[in-house]
Amino acid sequence: MPPAWLTDIFAALMLLVAAVSAARLAVGRPWRRGAVITDTDISHLLMGIAMAGMLASGLATLSNGAWAVIFGVLTAWFAYRVVRDARANGVRALAGGHCAPHLVHSGAMLYMFLAITAMSGGSGMAGMGGSVGGSMQTLRYPTLAFVFAIVLIGYTAWDLDQLPGFGHALALAVPVPAGPALAGATAVVTSAGTGASKADEPAGAPRTDGHSVITGFLLSSEITVGCRIAMGVTMALMLFLMI
Repeated sequence: MPPAWLTDIFAALMLLVAAVSAARLAVGRPWRRGAVITDTDISHLLMGIAMAGMLASGLATLSNGAWAVIFGVLTAWFAYRVVRDARANGVRALAGGHCAPHLVHSGAMLYMFLAITAMSGGSGMAGMGGSVGGSMQTLRYPTLAFVFAIVLIGYTAWDLDQLPGFGHALALAVPVPAGPALAGATAVVTSAGTGASKADEPAGAPRTDGHSVITGFLLSSEITVGCRIAMGVTMALMLFLMI
């Protein structure tokens, strides 16, 4: 059984990811007419809440079945996005596309909620760091859990290699007077440099339009990738602990 302090730290990290994703949705205001709904931030928000509940029983919200339905829908959505990207870009969509990692994340969450059980023979979310009746969560089909964990580690390593760092994201958030051509070039370089496409960012994400530095930094693709890294590490750890 993992120590409670370790799972509490990762539970807090997942709550932070959920809070950041909620803030990005609020700032981006995807409900406005003509705005782009960011499936990435919605999935990050839901995964952060779900994983926090798995790591700490006091943070549990929905039942296993409800979460399984939610992540089943997300898995189907990102599978559709990956297929569409693959038709347009070939196999590069699996290695460099922004949808493939989200598909793996959603699939891993779906697997965990469908395969989770307890050593004492019960079921439900007891919290990995603690237990109800002395039971600890474990997973059926541990080989599949191991495969998911390895793939998650691979995508996380790729994200870490692509992430330019805090300074670069902050620089992009500072308004800089520029013409349309330079603004467009900046957006292209940002997407290529972080492995994230424009679909990762809400419509109206401030780059050179004079919005606040904090808002620009919050909506940067670096924050998206950073949340994805945090979730990839946490998810892989959870899978290894429950094998």
